[in-house]
Amino acid sequence: MLFSIKSLSKGLLYQIYKKHKMKFLRILPLVIVTIFASCTNNDTTAVDELEGLSKIKEITNTTHTIELYKHMGGLEQGYNEIALKIKDNTTNQYITNATVTWMPLMHMMATTHSCPKSPVTKISTDGSVYEGYIVFQMAQNATEYWDLKINYTINGIAYSMTSVVDVPASAKQRVTTFTGSDNVKYIVAYADPHHPKVGINDMVAGVWKMQDMMNFPVVDGFKLKIDPRMPSMGNHSSPNNVDLTQVVAGDLYNGKLSLTMTGLWRINLQLLNASGTVLKGETITDAVPASSIYFEIEF
Repeated sequence: MLFSIKSLSKGLLYQIYKKHKMKFLRILPLVIVTIFASCTNNDTTAVDELEGLSKIKEITNTTHTIELYKHMGGLEQGYNEIALKIKDNTTNQYITNATVTWMPLMHMMATTHSCPKSPVTKISTDGSVYEGYIVFQMAQNATEYWDLKINYTINGIAYSMTSVVDVPASAKQRVTTFTGSDNVKYIVAYADPHHPKVGINDMVAGVWKMQDMMNFPVVDGFKLKIDPRMPSMGNHSSPNNVDLTQVVAGDLYNGKLSLTMTGLWRINLQLLNASGTVLKGETITDAVPASSIYFEIEF
């Protein structure tokens, strides 16, 4: 017989519970699991793959439109995390099964060269956002400029688009290019924190070398020593910094950056090879107040 639980008195409910207590306790875990699974399966909240990103450019050909996105505004000299989406111009649907590569090129008066860059990968299996990074070691000027070529394949058909991209100089020093004592040309770039705070910050930077004008592979197994200083405050440093090292080969370098107050900080650097030999940069002393390689942040 069907009835409503609301129509039963508290006393009658208690009597039913006492009579069938053992059966109730046996099925209770199954009921809880079923309810939890039901709630989980019915959760249709979509993940926003573009959260925190802004569209900075569209590139179009006859078949597709590529949308470029970035955190904290447009591209700039230095390390840039870039996301992209590919839209079918006929259906207005975003492509989820593309294979994407890219090639940034700096066009100078007498030569052309590329820069450090990552592979382009999908954020999620079912999503339509692809991401990677590009490190523009030089800024554009009146006669020299960057363009970005994006090659992509959809269902076995190859496509390509190329467009000039704006890469102005960064307001603070976020990338440095130099020749080490081993005669190798290196590029070191600041990646994180995006929003530094007073206290201990997770710090991320990258180290690459110039193999040739078009190839800049990640350098593995080195160490990037840091010594943050405030030039306007007697060049004082901060405690509990952790030098940057790699966790995984081929990846960026991670450490801890201690910032004791707001203002302009100069993060003095020393690059050491796998043997511990300093390839570039100086130890800070009273006689040497700044290293020849450094980053700047202000907050």
